[in-house]
Amino acid sequence: MKKLLVILAICMVGQTAHGEKVVSLQQKDLTGIPGKEGLMVTVEIAPGESVPKHRHKSDVFVYVLSGTIVTQAQGQPAKTLHAGETFFEAPADIHLDSRNPSNTLPTRLLVFFVKDKGVPPTVYLEPHSSSH
Repeated sequence: MKKLLVILAICMVGQTAHGEKVVSLQQKDLTGIPGKEGLMVTVEIAPGESVPKHRHKSDVFVYVLSGTIVTQAQGQPAKTLHAGETFFEAPADIHLDSRNPSNTLPTRLLVFFVKDKGVPPTVYLEPHSSSH
């Protein structure tokens, strides 16, 4: 039996069901682009934690504020990024690996979504399993 998709809007403040702490900073309609909005959040991933396999229903721009993240989209090699580095995620990307490789320091990200208005920006494709 196929796993049910769990759809979560990460624009809420607080802990998600998947362990990462998400804080919404701003959400605004985009001028001149009917039906589109921008959403800016911070995401904190605890030491040793990972985000389950997922995709975004949006274009996503990510800036690593602190710590390190290992990220891998399906069909691409894994990348390790550190504070001050950026990456982009496309709506069709399936994210196989998004994790904090440190056992002691959290990873903090600034994330900006360009998305359809009223649509949750993230779809989790499997339940969370902590690496602890």
